[in-house]
Amino acid sequence: MVDFRVVAADLAFPEGPLELPGGDILVTEIRAGVLTRVTPAGQKSTFAVTGGGPNGAAIGPDGAIYVCQNGGFEWNQANIGGATLLMPGEQPADYIGGQIQRVSADGGEVTTLYRSCASVPLKGPNDIVFDAEGNFYFTDHGKTHPRLRDRTGVFYASPDGKMIKEIIFPMEGPNGIGLSPDGKTLYVAETPTGRVWANDLAGPGQIAGRRVLGTVPGAAPMHLGLCDSLCVDGEGNVIVATLVNGGLTSISPDGSKLTHYPFPDLLVTNACFAGPGLRTLYVTLSTTGKLVAVDNWPAKGLKLHFQA
Repeated sequence: MVDFRVVAADLAFPEGPLELPGGDILVTEIRAGVLTRVTPAGQKSTFAVTGGGPNGAAIGPDGAIYVCQNGGFEWNQANIGGATLLMPGEQPADYIGGQIQRVSADGGEVTTLYRSCASVPLKGPNDIVFDAEGNFYFTDHGKTHPRLRDRTGVFYASPDGKMIKEIIFPMEGPNGIGLSPDGKTLYVAETPTGRVWANDLAGPGQIAGRRVLGTVPGAAPMHLGLCDSLCVDGEGNVIVATLVNGGLTSISPDGSKLTHYPFPDLLVTNACFAGPGLRTLYVTLSTTGKLVAVDNWPAKGLKLHFQA
C-alpha cells in the first residue's frame, strides 16, 4: 500500500483534481454537481455550481476551467466489507445531457460550449487535456441504460466554442486522456477493456496510428481491473487510475514496465501532480469520498499546458 495523507474527506464522489494558481486543489464532486476548492490544510469551499455531473477538468489558455459534464448518474449505495460505498449507475431521470462547460477563473460564471458534434449529442464527456496550441482533447464515456450502452469516441475542440471534431470512433467507454511530454502521443484509457491506448499524432487533432500501450491488472477473486482517468509523469510514464483493483497503475512509455500501486478504495478515479516541483501526487478515492496526497511518488509530474 502506498503511503499517503488524507487532504479532504466527505466529498460527494470526487474526480477531476487540478492545481489552481496559488496551490489550492480543485476537485469536481460528481454527485453534488459542484467544483470544490481544497486548501493544502484541507479546508473546502464551493468554487462553482455546474449541476449534472462534473467530471474531468483542466485549466485553459484564458485561465478558465474547462469541465467535462457527464450529465449526471443514478446513485447507489453498496455495502462491501462492512463499509457503505457510493457507486455511480445508469443515466438518471434528471440527466442534463453531455456537455463541455467553461467556468470562469473566479468560479462566478458557468457557460456551455458544446452539447454535440456534427449534430450528434455528446453523451457523457469524461476527461480532458489541453495541447500546446490551446485546444483540447476529450473523451466521451457515454451513458449506460437498462439494456444498452452508448458507443462513443474521442474529440478535439477549441475553447472558443467554434471547432469540435470527432477524431477516434468507436471506443469502448473511453475515459482517461493525456499527452506525452513531447506532445506527439495521445493516451486514452478504455474503462471496460482495461486497456490504455497510445495514439500517434501527425499534428494537432490528427491521429496517425494507434496501439495498446498496456492493460491494467485485475484483482482476485474476479481478476478484474478497469481503467478510469489518467495523468502523465515527467518521465513519460502513464499513471492510470484503476477501478475494482483499486489503485494507480504506472505504465512506462514503451509499455515494457507496469507497476500497480494499491489504494484502499474500489474506485480510484483520477490523479494530478501539484506543489513545488510537481512532487506531490493528488488522488481521488471516490467511493469513500476522499482526496489524498502522495508526497514521495517515484517521479515528479509533467507540467500541464496552462498549469499555474
